[in-house]
Amino acid sequence: MCDHTFAIAKVWYYTNMAKYYYSPTKQKVILLLWAGVALGLAAYSPRRRRKVFKDIPLEFKKIDRRVLQRIIREFHRDRLVDFKEDRDGGVRIILTEQGIKKALRYNIDTISIKEPKKWDGKWRLVIFDIPEKMKKAREALRDKLRKLGFYQLQKSVFVFPFVCHDEINFIVEFFELRPHVRIMTVLDITNEAELKLYFRLS
Repeated sequence: MCDHTFAIAKVWYYTNMAKYYYSPTKQKVILLLWAGVALGLAAYSPRRRRKVFKDIPLEFKKIDRRVLQRIIREFHRDRLVDFKEDRDGGVRIILTEQGIKKALRYNIDTISIKEPKKWDGKWRLVIFDIPEKMKKAREALRDKLRKLGFYQLQKSVFVFPFVCHDEINFIVEFFELRPHVRIMTVLDITNEAELKLYFRLS
């Protein structure tokens, strides 16, 4: 393999692995399993399988069935989950030790944004317009952004100087706010001097 082809393959590998491990839906599934939200699969007849999927918890029903099945297969392949047979012949999905470690890494309460050695001069804006009926999720998002160190420009506009797209995407998916949140990267902002002082940037 020539150096150019190898370089392309290497970039593809790391890019796709990053997408895999930062997939918000996959993170949500592994966190639900870690939190003890049971997910069982019927081992035998199609009729029994339909009943199991009908009876699965609401949190899992919010995820497309085919997507959920694909994720579980991938988790099993990567040894993040295992299958345990129940007395009634059903199969329960449980996290392996490796899966638990992965869940802890993605725990919404401990998620953090890595600060680079050098700032790239860009600002990341999180802008949202969340309806009143989703007030609890809206306040949870605000609280999480504050805890992560974001500066609140307006009631529904927060700014941060470092790359945080994957982490914010995960948080947005976790609180099920995807249609109501936008993430932007900008070069210029009117109160930049104040922001640089706040974030201690040179």
